[in-house]
Amino acid sequence: MGKGPLSGVRVIELAGIGPGPFAAMLLADLGADVIRVDRASAVRDGETAGGTDFTNRGKRSIAVDLKSEGGREVVLRLVEKSDVLIEGFRPGVTERLGIGPDNCLARNPRLVYGRMTGWGQEGPLSHTAGHDVGYIAITGALHAIGRAGGPPQVPMNLLGDFAGGSMYLVTGVLAALLETRASGRGQVVDAAIVDGTAHLSTFIHGFLAGGIWEDRRGVNMLDTGAPWYDVYETSDGRHMAVGAIEPQFYAEFLRRLGLDGDDDLPAQYDRERWPAMRERFAAAFRTKTRDEWTEAFVPSDACVAPVLSLAEAAEHPYNTSREVFPELAGHRQPAPAPRFSRTPTGTDGVPVLPGGQTRAVLDDLGFDDAEALLKEGAVAQA
Repeated sequence: MGKGPLSGVRVIELAGIGPGPFAAMLLADLGADVIRVDRASAVRDGETAGGTDFTNRGKRSIAVDLKSEGGREVVLRLVEKSDVLIEGFRPGVTERLGIGPDNCLARNPRLVYGRMTGWGQEGPLSHTAGHDVGYIAITGALHAIGRAGGPPQVPMNLLGDFAGGSMYLVTGVLAALLETRASGRGQVVDAAIVDGTAHLSTFIHGFLAGGIWEDRRGVNMLDTGAPWYDVYETSDGRHMAVGAIEPQFYAEFLRRLGLDGDDDLPAQYDRERWPAMRERFAAAFRTKTRDEWTEAFVPSDACVAPVLSLAEAAEHPYNTSREVFPELAGHRQPAPAPRFSRTPTGTDGVPVLPGGQTRAVLDDLGFDDAEALLKEGAVAQA
């Protein structure tokens, strides 16, 4: 789009799945020129998947045969004209392909080489397969999520892949870019999902160290242990989310729930009577529908909100007023975030398909042998 605070920054993304593409999408949303290097075989096999893979929006795709000498050289020539490279292969793969950090930094000493893995580049598990659920399990985060007496609850793959993975890769890349401006030297950013997820739990580890958090789920203030930080079913089988922590917000919550004058209601922090308090709240919420409770609570400082489905969220008045889910490329998509006052971001929302811009990228970056590269199969144009 040519907009946003990263306008003028060029990123090479070696195509992968999950957190790597999402990190590259975030950089593209912020204005970077992201060139995704897809497999040439995807074009030759006629693969057209990805039309609704929104993590590929706002990018350009060049299809390259990374196993050929010509293809490797194309990537290295792209690196010479770029600021960042992102890859999400297992440790050692790009080195074997001849496009590892040493190869790339030799061509461009200012390059920031971002590496996205689950276990990290080193360690006893670094060369084993894995997914989000395993990464958050080994950090202790998964153990802490769920209700008392029940099993750990899997928070989709948002916590590990995207929060502990993508966001930390982007943070590392941006920090390294700033440092490069001063030093003139690039470096490798090793972003591991286990590292990021562990770091995300710093706040909870502080509570644990201070003796105000128990190392078991569903019994603490922020994990459904407290009745005033939980979800409640309404009369129509839907739910309301309650997060009334502070005394003044808790008082407003009780008032709007209709329990502010109830002398038999336990004190807010009377842990022994939390079960009784929870029963009172649950009974109250079952008397009205979710929409009726929404009208009673929103807007207010009671810190209560309706639990919306993904489809409902896209149409909620608050979200539509801020255009949180604009219609892009024929679909509702999350808007770029965060927002900037002077360098606004933007995206057309169109996910690129493998090799869709191969010839255009080569021409744009000054490859005068584009036709020869296409003929020899080093690259492919969809």
